Amino acid sequence: MTSRLSRNPRSDAVDNRERILEAARALFATEGLNVPLREVARRAEVGPATLYRHFPTKEILATEAFADQMRMCHLVVDEGLADPDPWRGFCSVIERLCELHARDRGFTAAFVSTFPKAVDFTADRDYALKAIAELSARAKDTGKLRPDFVLDDLILMLMANNGIQAASPAAQVAASRRFAALVVQAFQVTPDHAHLPPVARLALVAPGLTRH
Repeated sequence: MTSRLSRNPRSDAVDNRERILEAARALFATEGLNVPLREVARRAEVGPATLYRHFPTKEILATEAFADQMRMCHLVVDEGLADPDPWRGFCSVIERLCELHARDRGFTAAFVSTFPKAVDFTADRDYALKAIAELSARAKDTGKLRPDFVLDDLILMLMANNGIQAASPAAQVAASRRFAALVVQAFQVTPDHAHLPPVARLALVAPGLTRH
């Protein structure tokens, strides 16, 4: 009885918040952002009212759930900008962003969406895009990045990367690496047709096509 009475209500609230975030990260990663908040609450073993008390909207929940991914996204673009070879830095950003997004479907959906109630996330996304725009301008100056590249091509790439359906998380990342290598060649003025990463086993194959 003493132990029960001495339990800190604030500690319970913190525990609930962390369980909600953990459940949201797991569900967003595999199902995307269309997961109902009631399913998040069920996975976290809390009531819907508790979830809404901590996160009044899905946008706010997504912002908090993807905070680590956004920090990693910042690191990726910052390291790309810091590379003395802009083309190499640009290629690194493409490859690493594809892998980062391949590991979490929900993050891609959040990254390319506009969340008016999640101002902090929007600011982070805009920062990353502006940094990539600066890096792409430098890469164009080297003569290696095709001059008609625009940021919309990056968004298109992320959306296509998000459509990869592989047999396992590891295969998902492997397929994304191969896709990123193909994208880099497409963005290059004169593709060098470098050796591609290994083929990953995908979940779906079109009828009539065979694996090689």
